[in-house]
Order: sequence, then structure tokens, then C-alpha cells
Amino acid sequence: MAAEGPEAAPASPGRGGTEGALGDAGDGVTYPPDFEKFWQAARSNPHDFTAWTELLQYVEQENHLFAARKAFDAFFAHYPYCYGYWKKYADMERRFDCGRETEEVFERGLQSIPLSMDLWIHYISYLQSTLDMNLPESIQKIRGVFEAAVAAAGMDFRSDKLWELYVEWEREQGDLRAVTGIYDRVLSMPTQLYNHHWEKFKEHVLHNPPKDILSPEELLWVQSKLATDPVPKPPEPEGTEAPPGEDLPPGVEGKGGASDTQEDLDQEKIRELVISMRQQIYAQNEAEVSKRWNFEDGIKRPYFHVKPLERAQLRNWRDYLDYEIAAGSHERTIVLFERCVIACALYEEFWIKVRPFLHPYPSEDQLDPISPAKILLSPQKSSYRPKKTHIAPKKPHLPPKKTSYPPKKPSYPPKKPYLPPKKTHIPPKKLKSPQKTSYPPKKPYLPPKKTHIPPKKTQRILRSFEEVVPGLAMVRLRRVSLERRQGNLEEAENLLLEAMRANEGLPLASFYAVKLARQACKVQKNLGKARKVLVEALEKEPDNARLHANLLEMEFGADVRQNEGNTMRCFERALRSPLPDEAKLVFSQRRVEFLEDFGSSIHSLLTAYDEHQKILKQHAARKRAPENG
Repeated sequence: MAAEGPEAAPASPGRGGTEGALGDAGDGVTYPPDFEKFWQAARSNPHDFTAWTELLQYVEQENHLFAARKAFDAFFAHYPYCYGYWKKYADMERRFDCGRETEEVFERGLQSIPLSMDLWIHYISYLQSTLDMNLPESIQKIRGVFEAAVAAAGMDFRSDKLWELYVEWEREQGDLRAVTGIYDRVLSMPTQLYNHHWEKFKEHVLHNPPKDILSPEELLWVQSKLATDPVPKPPEPEGTEAPPGEDLPPGVEGKGGASDTQEDLDQEKIRELVISMRQQIYAQNEAEVSKRWNFEDGIKRPYFHVKPLERAQLRNWRDYLDYEIAAGSHERTIVLFERCVIACALYEEFWIKVRPFLHPYPSEDQLDPISPAKILLSPQKSSYRPKKTHIAPKKPHLPPKKTSYPPKKPSYPPKKPYLPPKKTHIPPKKLKSPQKTSYPPKKPYLPPKKTHIPPKKTQRILRSFEEVVPGLAMVRLRRVSLERRQGNLEEAENLLLEAMRANEGLPLASFYAVKLARQACKVQKNLGKARKVLVEALEKEPDNARLHANLLEMEFGADVRQNEGNTMRCFERALRSPLPDEAKLVFSQRRVEFLEDFGSSIHSLLTAYDEHQKILKQHAARKRAPENG
């Protein structure tokens, strides 16, 4: 049995020797003293995010690797979008010198949340600090990770930090042509700091010799372009020739300095042409940025959190997605959906909205069939470059339309211009009956037949879906509806009760309570059972106005002459509860209206009216107090 704490742990406890640490506590591993308490609190209610964070904080404080692996692995099964905890998990593996396990954690995290700039940068920094940079395979591996990073996250509007890091790394390697290639890609990418990249690119061109920053093909083309438009020779400077019989000063060779001046002018012309060729690309990219700027400015929380988003945030995501869909770029739409479902992971509408865009993918001629979210990082390969990426063209954007390359001489005769065929008149005699046509006549279009899925198969599909993605209210309600339609009312009720217990203490518990009460009242015709469900829910959440309102509506739906007492008790329960004054005022007004329409006692009506007047005065006094200062 291993001792507690990292001191007694082996120097490099790899995954192969810690399989037991990922199982139950009775596997031969001794966990910290309070680990079981925090573990059971999180496992008993997986939707309690606070319980999970307390568990992870505890294992970090204890610095117990086996307990940390068990806790983090279970946590990420429910919350894979928390990139900060992936970093903490990798840092803990690194503290124990578990190099292979550290990389595995990074790879798992990047598969779960490939748009996380922080996680990519943290992973690259880890590789730079651990690999031997004198080895060529280390350079190739880091370059491959950079390529995988920009392929997965380079289209993100806020990916500037990743692009800048890639540029600086290639500059440190001394590969200025690679730097130009990266700038050619990012200059066509609508990002937040698009103008900053443009200014940096111009500095890169102006401060380095063209032969060092341009590919041989582009340099040759630029030189041939300038040769067709020769630069005028500058005037010869006076005093470069000595009078007859006198020698020139040392270092001066007559007109030899003119060639150096000419070379400098050629360099400047090349730089101007290189920049001007990218100017149109920059202008087009600037227009794309301006179209998306307001949407991006409205995103206040781009990361995942269990707290609900504001309505304005949700509306902004809907409008942004609608715009990107209408723009017609499938790949950019997918990337935006990937960003959206991170921030809006708990909102089912966005998961449903993305479904039509996942299949089918565009053809290979149009876009990359691999979604950025599906880029897998294989630990066996030294290079992490994905198979195909279409984030940017493979070759740099060279000239715009007005400065196109000189056309190559074709090895075949040029095509003749297209001429429409002459109209020919076919005599009626030649139009024979359709039996002699070599193709069968077209069949009329028939809509596809609707396939009926058997109920048992539907049950298996929904159950499997819920096992993979637990906690989705829509899936649970689909299962309940299916059982109800099959007449399995007891099973439908059990499903709702199970959901209520699983979400106890959360807003979903009252949601399922209302669903169960409605089923008992409307389907089973059992008002008493429905009343019991809602009353028990109100004992746990007495300040839930929705529960009070639903109970009142059910009491209203019964025979008012026989159910007046239960309805009045519903009103009294609401008025005694810790509801806000505005809600109590509404219930008090409804009580007066109920007694006026259906009440059997005038004394009850007068008493309710007097109490309502008191509530009105108290509410008015509270409203005037802040106004008077």
C-alpha cells in the first residue's frame, strides 16, 4: 500500500502504474483523509459545480497525484470546457516529472476545447522548456504544434496572441520567409488586431532585405515586373570625375557609386510592390472585420461558466450566428459555433442549431472536411501538423488583380471564343414518338417516405444519448413523453422523480416538479397527488413564485365550489412566504378577484379586500422611501 503524500510517491508515477488510482478507494491506494467526503459530495450531485471545485481545490492542496488524477478525470467527464483546470491538471503532472502524462493531459484538453488560446500557448511553452532545441526534430515538433494551433483556432476573432507568438518564434529561428508566410495568412484573417498585424508586416518588409523575406518564385516575379517598368536613372552627382591629369581621392571610382544607388532604389521598389500587392487583401479584411466588430464587442463572456448568461448575450450570439450563416462560409460558421457552444454550453438551443451544419461537410475542393474541433493530436507523431488545413492558402497572396503574374505560354493552341449554336428548324415529321428515345422518361418526384422507428429502439437511443450527455432536460422530457404515449405512466413518473432528485437544490428541480404535477393532474386526473408534489417542492423553495403560480392554476382548474378551501390555502401560503412584495401584491389582487367571482362568504371578501389595501399602502410607502432620499 502506497503512503500518503507526494513524498512517498515514486519519482515518475506514470499512467501504467497508477491504473488503480483511477478506480475505487479500495484499489490499494491510500487517499488523503477528507478525500472521500469531497468525492462523494461531487459524485452524488454531478451538476453541483461548487462541489467539484472544492474537490479539485482539496486535491491540489494535498498535492496527491493519484487523488488528483481521479478527481480531474471525473470532473472533465462533466465539464470539459474549463480550460483553466486542464492547465492545473497538466501542471500537477509536470510537478511529479510525468512528462508523457503531461503531454497526454494537454492533448486531451485540446481535443475537448481546441479554441482555447491559453491552453495552446501553455502547451507550446511547456514544449519549448522541455525539448532540446538543438535537435531538428524538436524544431519540427514545435512548428507542427503551431500549425495545429492556427489550424484549430486561427480563425477565432481573438486569436491574435497565438499568431504573434508563431511569428516571433519563426523570427527567432531566423526563417524570415516563414514569417512572411505567416503574415500572408493572418492578413486575410478577420481578427481583433488586424491593423496591428498589417503594421508589423510593413516593418518586417522595410527592415529586411527582400531576398531574405520573399520566396524565390515571388522575388523573381517582382523583379520581372519591375524590369518591364524600368526605374529612371538618377542624375549623376557633380564632382565624381576629376579634372584631366588629376587622380580621384582614395575610395572613389568615378561613376561606380551609381550602381550602388541603383541597387538601393531597386530594393525600395521591390518593397513598395510587395506591400502594395497585400494592400488590397488588407482592405478586404478590414471590411470583414467591420462587419463583425459589433457582434464581437457584444461578447462579454467568451469562456464557459455555470452561471446563466444575460439575455442580451444570448441574443447577440443568435444574431451573430444568423449573420455568419447568411454570409455563406461553412468553415467560419463552424468555428463560430465552436466558440458559441463553449460560452453557451448549458443552452440546448445552440446545440440544436449547430446540428444541420455538422453533416454533410462541403466537398474537399471547397473546404477542409475536418472541423477544427476534430483535430486530433497523436502522441506517436513528432509533428502535430494536421493532414489538411485550409485556414489560409498554401502560397502567399501575391498580386491583386491589377498586378497579376505574367501568363505562361500554353503548350496547346488557345481555345476559340464560345459562339452560341445556330438555331435550326426541325420539321415536324422528324419529331417521332417518345418510344424511340434512348433514355427512360423521368419519373415524377415523390417525397421520401417517413420511416417509423419502433418505440423500443427510440427508448434505447434516448437512453444512450442521456448516458453520453447527462443532465439535458430536453432528452429527459423526450423520454417522459415517449413513455406516456406508450401508456407507461409509472415509468414516466419515475423518470421525472429521478430527475428531481438528481437536481435537488438547483432550479431544474422545480422545473421537473411542475412537469410531474401537471402529468398527475392532467393525465392521471389526480389533483391530490399533483398538490402534494408542488407543496413538497414549496417546502424546499418557499420563495419560488413559479411553484406558487402553478399550484394556484391547478386549484383553479378544479370545481371552485368544492375546492374553495384549497384555493384559499394556496393564497395564504403565497402571502406568508418570503416572496418579493411585487409578487405578493399580485397574489393578493388575484385573491380578491377570486372571492368576488366564486367566493361563498361576503366576510371573506371584505377581509381580503382590507388586507389588500394594507399591502398596497405598504408597497407604496416602500417605493416612496428611496425617492425621498
